[in-house]
Amino acid sequence: MLNADDVLIRNNVKLIGKGSKTLFLAHGFGCDQNMWRFLIPELAKHFKIVLFDYVGSGASDISQYSKKRYSKLEGYAEDIIEICEALKLTDAIFVGHSVSSIIGAIAAIEKPTLFSNLIMVCPSPCFLNFPPEYLGGFEKEDLEELLNLMDKNYIGWANYLAPLVMGTNNSDDLIGELSGSFCSTDPVIAKNFAEATFLSDYRYLLKEIKQPSLILQSENDALASTSIGEFIASEITHSQLKVIAADGHCLHMTHPDAIIKSIIEYAN
Repeated sequence: MLNADDVLIRNNVKLIGKGSKTLFLAHGFGCDQNMWRFLIPELAKHFKIVLFDYVGSGASDISQYSKKRYSKLEGYAEDIIEICEALKLTDAIFVGHSVSSIIGAIAAIEKPTLFSNLIMVCPSPCFLNFPPEYLGGFEKEDLEELLNLMDKNYIGWANYLAPLVMGTNNSDDLIGELSGSFCSTDPVIAKNFAEATFLSDYRYLLKEIKQPSLILQSENDALASTSIGEFIASEITHSQLKVIAADGHCLHMTHPDAIIKSIIEYAN
């Protein structure tokens, strides 16, 4: 069992900002805490902020990685719970990008006192199609082909996925940064996280979320269509859906001002 200091080192935890409320920012697949940098200067004026990297991402302690623990999203949720417990956090506002929205929901259901509210940026509870009742956007065969490409040509996989995720209409610099972030992650760890992300189905979980939740959806997102945002909002009892006129799956990077405004308005 790790002590509090070990947890904070393991997950490269950083605390910044000031305010009576705490934001807990959780990065998405293949990313790290640096992806929040466009939001930080303004949000730090209003809130205390917790930044971290999941084990296997960013500057986390990769020696703590366990394939068994992190083969499911519940393992990443344990990281979040352990960080909150190490910091003695309660009633924080959880902000998760993409798959982290679901990871945060798992943590919030398991330990309801940790978070007062959830803010989900481009979430999806399931990327798979189950027609006609649910269209997650991808056929299982297509996702398995994408995962196989990780084994055959990891750089090619990163260069294919990055523009799809960031949105081809957004800056080449941001697309390049995301591709570089994918490439800097250990390929075995990345594939394990990708399987846990893209082949899972957490739709059943949404009805268990008791925390009021804000869903921030992109108008044009190749990974999570607005219908997915509508589905999530219909399943979570106390929820609001806000669709932002934008392209891509990384609103916190491509449209930071809109996300900052939404967070401040919602959290206050």
